[in-house]
Formats: sequence, structure tokens, C-alpha cells
Amino acid sequence: MIALANADGVVLDTISDQSFADSSAGRSIIPGSVWSECERGTNALGLAARERQPIAIYGREHYFRCHGHLSCMAAPILDSNGKILGLLDASCANEARQQHTHALVRMAAAQIENGLIFSEWAGSFIFAFHPRAEYLDTLSAGLVAVSRDGAVTSINRPGMLLLAGLRTEQGVHFDDLFETSFGVAMDGLWSGSAIRIRDRAGSAVFMVCRQIGQRLEAQPIAMSVPSRPIFVADPAKPDFVCEDWTLKRAVAEMADAAALRMPVHIHGETGTGKELVARHLHRLSKRKGEFVAVNCGAIPEPLFIAEIFGHERGAYTNARDNGAPGLARAADGGTLFLDEVADIPLPAQTVLLRFLDSMEIRAVGGQKTHNIDVQIVSATNHNLHEMVKERMFRADLLYRLNALTINIPPLGARSDFALIVQHLMQKLAPETAITDAAIARLAQRSWPGNIRELNSTLQRALIRGHMNHLDEESFNDEPVQGVADCCNACRNQALSRRRCAEIRSVYRSTGCNVSETARTLNLSRTTVYKHVL
Repeated sequence: MIALANADGVVLDTISDQSFADSSAGRSIIPGSVWSECERGTNALGLAARERQPIAIYGREHYFRCHGHLSCMAAPILDSNGKILGLLDASCANEARQQHTHALVRMAAAQIENGLIFSEWAGSFIFAFHPRAEYLDTLSAGLVAVSRDGAVTSINRPGMLLLAGLRTEQGVHFDDLFETSFGVAMDGLWSGSAIRIRDRAGSAVFMVCRQIGQRLEAQPIAMSVPSRPIFVADPAKPDFVCEDWTLKRAVAEMADAAALRMPVHIHGETGTGKELVARHLHRLSKRKGEFVAVNCGAIPEPLFIAEIFGHERGAYTNARDNGAPGLARAADGGTLFLDEVADIPLPAQTVLLRFLDSMEIRAVGGQKTHNIDVQIVSATNHNLHEMVKERMFRADLLYRLNALTINIPPLGARSDFALIVQHLMQKLAPETAITDAAIARLAQRSWPGNIRELNSTLQRALIRGHMNHLDEESFNDEPVQGVADCCNACRNQALSRRRCAEIRSVYRSTGCNVSETARTLNLSRTTVYKHVL
């Protein structure tokens, strides 16, 4: 017989074969009967309720002699807060007892608990996680329900055990439990494949998305369902790895800049992800217009003004027959991203300066002006202060572009290097693990091409046949490179080397200004001097 009881031990329903139902025990275990310990003495249902754990009572272990011929196995059904919702019991004649019955009862209770999470949190994401990928489809896997803004709404019992020592109460954020941010994790989880991340205790786990919540209210008209579920992430959270404290603090300032429509300048070496930061600023601004990226170095000098501000028909030789509105007008209501801004020709810098002052544009060959509303974001890997000194860039234009400057550290100076490697691996080969030793080896190299070069290095390792996992030997064929740019005192210490490289990078980007470097990094000038002189 299988019996379901409430938290007080009152039987709610039973399923039994006819012979057991006709027995004295079967006639006593019926809906409405009470099997609490205070009413029935020692019995499986009563003890499971009191002890809050699975219990087996065999034969004469029962308090009442009339139940001495029974074997009973019971398990509590708990919610994510540990409250008993009900009890599940399996009873049979003592001589028919099977060793596996106790395990089946525990598994059935766990299955019910998991089912309740899926039912109660149908509008949430539900992720399964476990240190072993092959256990993700078993009842040993942890389940965590997460709202669309990343707040944790429920965790099952195996999940609680796997996250022991961390804050797991309802309402904590996904980022409080795992080192990989919610937005970055979702990038890898959309595909349905497992990703490998670490919890905040440093333990590696595999994770897979088991439910993409789409709780829909009844609508009077038919609604079209998108082929890919809509993921409403917190716009304030970057969708790229941003755990490096210097970058994290700089990115946090972008929200105010976006609200005030301040021009933002992004400085960083090639391959550090300047456009990703610019796109994040566009999301923060909540502008309804488009994000229009312009590679200023790719536009021929004679055509630059016409490409940005548009041109009328016949404005110049080989002009488009119907003219063109220009990229600035295409960004109206949105964001105009001027990448490689250092490559803008000097004559065009004058026109751009006038546009930034008035937000008015006039197409080449045209007479009519148009007022537009755009967020200006610029980026370069050059030192614009040095270019101003060399009269290659207008000082007044620089001052209008850099109301806020975001300095992206080079990869070798990033304190979140390991997370970047894991993020790239999730995109390249979600099922391939990379060892900590391999990540440590990669961290010792210099990366002149930064994240772009790291991505290519990982691709080469995968192509060479290391698809099961990547370890130190996977990168034996990579050319040995020098350590990251740092002072001699820090060259042999990994953490000091990264910090030193970061300070020297910011120092160069500020035109070798010690005071500005100290303010940017919140350091004393003495500390800056120690690393740059």
C-alpha cells in the first residue's frame, strides 16, 4: 500500500492491492486515519514527521503489537524552506519486504518536491546543477529557481547540500551563489547545453537550464509566441564578464552618464571588448533608437563627412542616386558609437565638433538642417592626449568626447581572467571542461591581442583534438611569450604583475599623468610612482 498523509500524519489517500486492502492493516490505513506518533506510537509516518527525514519501521519495531507483521517506510515531502508539506508511506507484509522499497520511497518524495518547484515557479528559470555532468538528469542534482531579474526563488534539498555554507535564503541573487554572473550564465544556457561554472565557495559545477519560465495570463486576442523565449535581464548588469574591480567600478558610473546623455569615451587596447561596453551603455540608456557602430578608420577620408552626416543626390562624384541620410540620423533616438575615433580626419573633426555642440546635422550638398538626439560613445586604443600634443587630434573635440572616460584594463591585468576563460569556453565548447592548472598557465602569458587572442588560442586547442577537456598539455604547442608589461619588482609575482600592468596601462592612457592615474584607480600617488618609474 502507498499512503499520502498531510504534515500532521492524517492519511489523505491510498493506493493498494486488494489483498492488502482487505487485511486488518489495510482497513486501518485509510483516508482520515491519524498516524502521528502521539496517536499511534512508533510508526513510520509519525517518526518521519517528527524527525523530518526518511524512516523505516520493521515488524515488532512498531509500538502496537497488532502492527508487528508490517514493514513501513515513510519520507517527508518538504518545500524549499524546509516546511513539511506532506508524508509518503509504503507499507507491506513483513515477509514481502523488499530492500529497495525504502530507496523508492525516498526517490518518490524527492520527485514530488522537484515537481512542486516546477509547478510553483512556472514563471521562473529553473536550473539543474551538479559537480558531475552525468548526474544532471538524476534526483541527486540540485535545482534552483531564478526569476527573470536573477533573484533566487527556490532551491531543492540536493541543491541546499551542494551550496552548503552559502546564503541560500529566498531572495538572494544568482550572483551571490555563483561566480559567473546571471547574464553571462544565460548566454551559455540558452542553447540547452550544460555549462561549467563555480559557486562562491570555489566548487566547480555543471549547470543546465531545465525550464524557461513563460507564465502567460489569458488574453482576449491571440498572442504570437517568439521562437526564442524572451529573457528580461537586469539592464544594469553587463552581459559580459565584469568582475575586475577597476572595470566594475567604471562600468557602474555609466548608468549616470547614460541618464544625463553625457558623451562617454572608452579607452582600451585592441581586443579588450570596447564595443561590448558601448552596447552595455546603450542598454543602460533605455533609448528606443538603434545602436549604430561606425568604424572611423574604415571610411575613406574624402567620404567621412558624407557617410556620417549624409549627402544629397549628386553632391559629389559617385554619390548615391537618391542620396543617403547618414549614420548619425540612423542613430537618432539611440546611440552613435564612434570606434577608432583617433582615425577621424582633422577636417572632419571640425564638423563633428560643431555637431556635438548643436546636435544639428546638414547633409553634404543640402541646405536643410535636422536636429537629432543621440548618445555619443567613442573608443580608441590610441593615447588621444599625446595626439593632441602632436596636433593630430583637436583638444576641444577631446574635451567634448570624454565627459566620462572608461579605461578597460588589458587582459593580462584583469583580476577576473579565470572567469573570462570560462565564459569563452561556454561559447566555444559548452561541454568541454578546462582545468584550473590550464587557466593558471594561460594567465602567465602576455596577451597583446587580449580577449580576441585568448579566444583564438582556445579555438586552436579545441581544433587540435582536445575536445574532452583542456589541461596544461593542451597549450604545449602555443608559442612562449613574455610576461605582461610591468615593473621589474612585480615581474615574478602573478597577482602583483597583473596589478602593476593595470596601473601602467591606465598611466599610459592618461597621458602619463600620475595624479589622474591615482584618482582613476583610487590609489595614492606614491603607489603609482612605485610601479611606473
